Amino acid sequence: MARRYHHRSKFFHTQFLTSCISTTLVLVLLGTIVFFLLIARNLSTYVRENINVTVLVSDDLSEDSVKTLHADLQHQPYVRSIHYISKEDALKEQTEAMGTDPSEFIGYNPFTASFELNMKAEYANNDSLSRIVRRLQADERVIDVLYQKELMQAVNDNIRKLSLILLVIAALFTYISFQLINNTVRLTIFARRFSINTMKLVGASWSFIRRPFLKRALVLGVVSAVAADGLLYLGFHWLRHFEPEINTVVNLEVLLIVGGSVLVFGLLITLLCTYGSLSRYLRMSSNELYHV
Repeated sequence: MARRYHHRSKFFHTQFLTSCISTTLVLVLLGTIVFFLLIARNLSTYVRENINVTVLVSDDLSEDSVKTLHADLQHQPYVRSIHYISKEDALKEQTEAMGTDPSEFIGYNPFTASFELNMKAEYANNDSLSRIVRRLQADERVIDVLYQKELMQAVNDNIRKLSLILLVIAALFTYISFQLINNTVRLTIFARRFSINTMKLVGASWSFIRRPFLKRALVLGVVSAVAADGLLYLGFHWLRHFEPEINTVVNLEVLLIVGGSVLVFGLLITLLCTYGSLSRYLRMSSNELYHV
């Protein structure tokens, strides 16, 4: 009897380990999808916030007027950052870029002082910018407002297409992941269907029968999620070492969301699949178990 119990215990430990490994791999897949969705979101924000809007200011403005305009622009809800470029700074930048000083040929500094604005991501679209440009151009201190309209439209169109593609892929892989974990759980419960039926025949309630299976599913979900989070972190660490620029779009918030999503997915899927599979076998009669 002791030997038979030892073999059965060893079998279930091996079965749990196998389930844990397969569930971990599926959760790594899910976590990777969430990771890339968040990277795409942050990347779109980063690109939008780094498209410059140039506000050309009048040469007649005094230093105090420039400071006042700077303060007015800085407090606008659509401005993320602002940088003032004086006529002298503009000339110096162009001289370095061109390799020659234009003022030496024409006798004066042809450049205009300006403010370089980086917009907040939610305002970085042509509809919002059109209204903002009209408002700025109505200011007598401003000569003109320049931005790359075609680039802005192209960026937003590409981001929209990429987001749609990633959402479709995420939905597809979520469904596949659910089915893979569901099959793993169902195979585990299938191996114990006769034990379940025996407990039911001796009068055990459905809740009593479910309890150890749900506890096991809870442990499976937590262990698999922790293992998957560990593998994902190692993968991110390797990616950061391989491409340091990834840090511009991956922050602590992204890592926490990915880790939390993996844990929630692991718990929900294993618990729901276990509950559903158990309910199926609990509703079956003894004869039906032999024809499953």
